[in-house]
Amino acid sequence: MFVQQFFVPGLAHSSYLLGSAATCAIIDPRRDIGIYLEAAAAMEMKITHILQTHLHADFVSGYLDLAEATGAVIVMPKSAHCACPHQAVAEGDRFRIEDLEISVLETPGHTPEHITYVVRDRARGPEAVAIFCGDTLFVGDVGRPDLFPGIALELAGKLYGSLHEKLLDLPPFCEVYPAHGAGSLCGRAMGAKRTSTVGYEKLYNSALTMADRDTFIASLTTDMPEAPDHFSRCSDINRRGPALVWTLPMPEPLAPKPFREKMAEQDVVVLDIRSYTAFSGQHVPGAYHIDKGGNFSTFAGWVLPPDKNILLITNDDAEAAEAAVLLRRVGVDQVVGYLAGGMFEWAKAGFATDHVPLLSAPELQQRITCGDGLTLVDVRAAGEFGAVHVDGALHIPAPELRTRHRELDPNRDIALVCSTGHRSSLAASLLKRQGFTRIWNVAGGMTGFNAAGFAPECPLCVVPHGPRFLGK
Repeated sequence: MFVQQFFVPGLAHSSYLLGSAATCAIIDPRRDIGIYLEAAAAMEMKITHILQTHLHADFVSGYLDLAEATGAVIVMPKSAHCACPHQAVAEGDRFRIEDLEISVLETPGHTPEHITYVVRDRARGPEAVAIFCGDTLFVGDVGRPDLFPGIALELAGKLYGSLHEKLLDLPPFCEVYPAHGAGSLCGRAMGAKRTSTVGYEKLYNSALTMADRDTFIASLTTDMPEAPDHFSRCSDINRRGPALVWTLPMPEPLAPKPFREKMAEQDVVVLDIRSYTAFSGQHVPGAYHIDKGGNFSTFAGWVLPPDKNILLITNDDAEAAEAAVLLRRVGVDQVVGYLAGGMFEWAKAGFATDHVPLLSAPELQQRITCGDGLTLVDVRAAGEFGAVHVDGALHIPAPELRTRHRELDPNRDIALVCSTGHRSSLAASLLKRQGFTRIWNVAGGMTGFNAAGFAPECPLCVVPHGPRFLGK
């Protein structure tokens, strides 16, 4: 038996190659499938199966693209009612990949249709050696059951049963291969280690040590991170079957004049993906800003209107192509063009630009101290804000400013702060789109403010690989 993991930063998504001697399966593949084709070729294996644990909510799966490229059989939960041709499986079903026997456990809870693939290497012994458990069991956490608001309590109860009556009955040495790690919003507090064992999780996973079912349900249905907008959208795309990537538009380079003409169309929005310092200096008026150095895919899926064509502002051609891949991972498929030559050419053409002034940590502290009427808005997640924040700061998470901007006075100076400056720049672009003009972004965010000694160190900002919300 051979297992290779593929990890996507930002989305914190893990997919796997499960191989025997000459054939293999790909489990929960991402949409850009080249990496699997290369890995299988390097191992001289043929991809014969594509295994889906559930209808993923945080990303669009590449199962159709991979099936087209390889002819592999798509294996799906029967209860998912997927619209594409596939092998539907349910509790107790078994199939083989050479010496590997794979059996199916129905493990609802994170989603209603969730299944776990249990692997036995019959060349070595009859015991279960590994589980590919999707978002049922993580390292240090379990899948959140609250993505379906009307049935969250019911799913939490089913999740308890899936864990305590099925997965925890497997041998303690059985390896655990989850679909996500630290940073994903499919759980609340995943560990940074990307694999584990049933025995270790049984001993030290805080969610599993809650022996009382009611306590478990209460814990998993209160104080959970907000679910991004694209979660329900991606789940539905994965049920219907994603568009094949080769059928989607490729971003076309546009000179400043045709770019400006294109952005005037009603179904078009502009997305600037450069650093927040570059965006601050000058940007196309009305552009969204999502710094590619932050958690780009998640926030793009969260805030960009899914029915619009996207025009990009990038540093170069290669970055435009890379951004299209990152956007497709969350179902933002209509990336139709980018500004050739970037903002340098835009400025040379004499077109208008907008700006977001930056405040350093000492400058922010000075303005707070002098009491000049500055409104400070902390745009981090609730857990981060609760850990440490500046006294007097308002708390509005960045994506919520799309609607909660009405709580702010556009006639007052507003400074926006996050962990480092990435999310606060997104927040600034959202407010700019609503007509706010007196906006500042705090460079370095709370990390810089703490480093300057103006506030206690944020415990969630300093753990480089820990279970932080979105990090930047």
